[in-house]
Amino acid sequence: MTNRSHVDALNDALADSFALYLKTKNFHWHVTGPHFRDYHLLLDEQAAEILAMTDPMAERVRKQGGRTLTSIGDIARRQRITDNDAAGVDAQAMLTELRADNLALVAALKEVKSLADAADDNATSGIVDQWSDEAEQRAWFLLESLAG
Repeated sequence: MTNRSHVDALNDALADSFALYLKTKNFHWHVTGPHFRDYHLLLDEQAAEILAMTDPMAERVRKQGGRTLTSIGDIARRQRITDNDAAGVDAQAMLTELRADNLALVAALKEVKSLADAADDNATSGIVDQWSDEAEQRAWFLLESLAG
């Protein structure tokens, strides 16, 4: 049995969300190629959606009596989604990487949900369903964009 709390898991998912947000914006800023406009707009929409969930995530941590992220360094220590600092990443590689990262976020959120359920934190459990659905939808859109 784990001693990991749902608040710790939520803070880690929050760090992953910030890492995914910045990576999505990075790719939005640097995408090139024949589908530039479509990918540029898609990634901007996805980044906005990711950023929109960060404040409610942090507030859930605080409502449960926890202390949430304090700095870029704190995010860097907690994030499991890796950065991509490479120059000239191919658009298809960008979408493939972001799809995998969104699915990794879904897995992290499922851990949060399981731990929140065990802690009888129904509010966190319920809102995590929405965040998971949004991440699954982003992954789906990225997959379908790759098929085109």
